[in-house]
Parts: sequence; C-alpha cells; structure tokens
Amino acid sequence: MNQLYFDRLLKELKKNDIDAMLIAPSDELRFILGNTPDLCERFQGLFIKENGDSFYICNLLTAGEMKTYLNEEVQLYEWFDGDEYIDVVEKALNDYQLVGKTIAVNSTAQACRILEIAEKFELKLIPGNQILEEIRIIKTEKEIESLKQSSCIADKVFEDLLNYIRPGIKEVDIRNYFVQLFLKHGGEYASSVVAFGANSSYPHYMGTQAVIQEKDIVLLDFGGYYNGMRSDITRTIFVGDITDKQKEIYRIVLNANEAGIKAAFSGAFIPDIDKAARDIICKEGYGEYFTTRLGHGIGYMGHEAPDIKQSNKRYLEKGMAFTIEPGIYLTGCFGIRIEDVVVITDKGTEVLNNVTKDIVVL
Repeated sequence: MNQLYFDRLLKELKKNDIDAMLIAPSDELRFILGNTPDLCERFQGLFIKENGDSFYICNLLTAGEMKTYLNEEVQLYEWFDGDEYIDVVEKALNDYQLVGKTIAVNSTAQACRILEIAEKFELKLIPGNQILEEIRIIKTEKEIESLKQSSCIADKVFEDLLNYIRPGIKEVDIRNYFVQLFLKHGGEYASSVVAFGANSSYPHYMGTQAVIQEKDIVLLDFGGYYNGMRSDITRTIFVGDITDKQKEIYRIVLNANEAGIKAAFSGAFIPDIDKAARDIICKEGYGEYFTTRLGHGIGYMGHEAPDIKQSNKRYLEKGMAFTIEPGIYLTGCFGIRIEDVVVITDKGTEVLNNVTKDIVVL
C-alpha cells in the first residue's frame, strides 16, 4: 500500500464527508496498491473507509494474486463463479457498516455492477476520480525523477524508430516494435497511436493495417512506464518527401508547441497556456482544425489532472506534470501533432522530451 497516497485519500474522504472509496482494477488501483489485476466482467475492487479500514472483494480467479498485493490489514472477501457475488458484497458491507452510506467510485467501476449494489444496499454513489486525481496531482521528487527517466526512454525509442521506418511496413509493425524497444531501454510499453497518410488526421486513430508509401507522413504518439510513471510523446515525420503545405502546417504546430511551453510556469493560469498556443494556430487560419485541448496531466496514468484546457480555471503549481501537444488535423488529408511532457520543478519549467522537433524526412 502506498502510504503517502493512502493518507492523502483518507484526508480527502473526511474533508468531503464521504464514508468510503471503491477502486476497481485500474492504474488508479496500481498507484494505491502498487499493482492491479486485469479488469473483467466479474465484480472486484478495493474499499477504503474514511477511518482507514479497508477490504477487497474479488472472484477466486484473482484471489491468490491479490493476496500478494494486499497487506494483512486488508480483509479479502472471495466469491466463486457458482455463487452470487452480491451475497459476498452484502456480507462485506454489513461487516464494515457501509449499508446506506456514501461511497465514491473510481473511473473503471462497472456501472452494471455498482448500480445493482447501490440499489440493493441503499448506497449513495458519487464520482471519485477527481479525488484520486487531486491526491496525486503534485508529484514527489522521486516521481518526477521517474517521469524524467520514462521520458528519456521514450526519446531513445523514437531515435531507434528512425532507423526502422521505411516504405512497405504496416502500422501494426511499428506498434509491435514499440514493445521490444521499451524493454530494450529499461521501460515497459504502455500504448501508441501509429498513423500513416490520411490516418494522421484522426487524433486518436486506432487502426493498424495501413502501409507506408514511398512518400508518406507518419504520426507517432506513444508512451511507456518506468517505475510506475508514464511517458507520452508525439512526433510527426515524413518518408520520401514533404510538401509545401505540410511544411507550413508543421511550422505552425511547432510554434504553437513552443508558445505553450513558454506560457507554462509556476503560477500560470491554465486557460492562458491553452490560449497562447491556440492563438498562434487561429491567427494562421487553422483554428477550426485544432480540435483538442492543449494537453493533459501525466503520471501514474497517461491522462490525469491537470488538463491544460480553457475550462480548467486553476493555476499551475510546483510538482504538476502535463503535456503540451497542439495539432492541426485536416480530416481525410493529414494531421500534424508535436507533444512534449513538461513538469514544474524547483528549477522552473522543465521539458522532459529532448529529441529533435525539426522536420525529419527519411
């Protein structure tokens, strides 16, 4: 159990008059327990009461595994596929006097299960993801160091990819190669967007079968883990040649990326950061094609607080880590995005990705 975040969570539960938190398998569970099982259709999760008492409910399928994660103070309630899981839930809620209470739930708690539980046991369910984000929004020095190392690994992966990308390979080939490269450099692969040609115009494209042409555009958005902390980087490169239109868009996006980074400092108003980058793109006539927020927080999860967007009316603080990732997406033609991880430290604003942002033509 991560005692620092466990204690912070208890403080937030008491402050908000919440009786308990339910955390289903997820990266959110990982940063509390240090690990997480896979999420499946069987109900399971960690319940943490505001007084610190906690218990875990799971199917026998994962019970043995969970015993290796949980300390002796966390009671484990097991259920068998041939039983009704709701009976075990009833016993646990009665044992810990949570029937009729207010319980916050995390982002992966399955609605089909928790709604059934709430109705049967008269629970008041409230969103708990913001609480879980708030307790980890300020990174520790150790976490920042792991973020730096994670980003350094991502940089090395990108440099290796430049020697691999060529006409004739598929998007899925690069996705598979990511796994090898992250392991090679001491990290663990997490996720990627690999988009060729017109597919690069879809910001979160998930296809796999396009083939690199003799002249093509390649958008690479990827990240991995190091010591539990995520990296996230996007570079857009070109194969064979680059058109004048692509050069123009690239220049605009790069200028927006640099403007966003410059506007990000301790005490900066987050909407101003988004505006600094967005104004550059709008003034060049491409505002309608910048269809996303400027960035998102990063740490134990790829997307967490603070979001770097116009509607987030808060100020940056030391210890916050986030991405700056402007993009222009001409649907059906091509898209260009440039993304770096940024962290606010004692030394000021530190950009954790250091590989080139110059135009690369292979």
